[in-house]
Amino acid sequence: MIATAPAIAAPVLALVGPTAIGKTALSLRIASQFCCEIISMDSMQVYRYMDIGTAKASQEEQRQVVHHLIDMVDPDEQYDAARFVQDALAAIASIHGRGHMPLLTGGTGLYLSSLISGMFDIIKVPDHIRANLRQRLEQEGRAALYRELMGVDRESGERIHVNDTQRLLRGLEIFHATGIPWSQHVRNQPQHRAESRFSRLLLVGLNCEREVLYDRIRQRSIAMMRDEFAQEVEGLLARGYGSELPSMQSIGYRHMLTYLAGDCDHQTALSTLIRDTRRYAKRQLTWFRNQQQVAWHQVERPDTVLATIDRFLNS
Repeated sequence: MIATAPAIAAPVLALVGPTAIGKTALSLRIASQFCCEIISMDSMQVYRYMDIGTAKASQEEQRQVVHHLIDMVDPDEQYDAARFVQDALAAIASIHGRGHMPLLTGGTGLYLSSLISGMFDIIKVPDHIRANLRQRLEQEGRAALYRELMGVDRESGERIHVNDTQRLLRGLEIFHATGIPWSQHVRNQPQHRAESRFSRLLLVGLNCEREVLYDRIRQRSIAMMRDEFAQEVEGLLARGYGSELPSMQSIGYRHMLTYLAGDCDHQTALSTLIRDTRRYAKRQLTWFRNQQQVAWHQVERPDTVLATIDRFLNS
């Protein structure tokens, strides 16, 4: 549903790119130089108690720069693009009201496109459909539901990994609630220019050589799969957040859960995490390249990003 409100006139920045590319470090530098407050555009960082596996900015980093949309909900609550748009617009208005500039940063492409161009009609899924699909997930497993999604919406199935429980369920929820595939809803959405909600928006993308990105992913995965992360996941289980929750089946968490359950050894869990994170990064890059008018920069050249922002603000 496209918003009819006047476009937001004050400038907004967005820094996007695949996981592990280095968005957090550069976002802090941008925020410092251009008086920004950061709005997280990450579908996992909204969850409380999930810090290591979501690579949240540290408490020290959050003290350096004000961050928004982190630790918004508990791991068993639903948080989707519609909620993100509502929360992000409120944060943007608040930041502009303080005379600062919003800097959106993250890798959830659907959140960004929904914020910029508006969402197709927000689909209300009846509780009984949602409950039935979650029961089937427990009884039949992800593979069975993924086969169903591929049968009714191959286009969405091909962009969603079989282990991406949250989007797998969302795709089936939309189909069962409307009888229309998620991908068709997206295609039916009117195409608008990137400025449809914002008069002054700069989209900056970070990229690097594929092997460099893969090495970054490997290093982050090794750092993640340490005792502190195991303790974080054990703490979530102790709080009553079960392994079947979509948030607990996200990248990193499902790998640690598999290891803690004794279903694989540590090296296997790590190797699988690296593989799945690589695949996720490729899907992120594909999304941003296809959906948004992004000014791409090599992560090794942050000064070119800063110069681009400076020109944008002074144009």
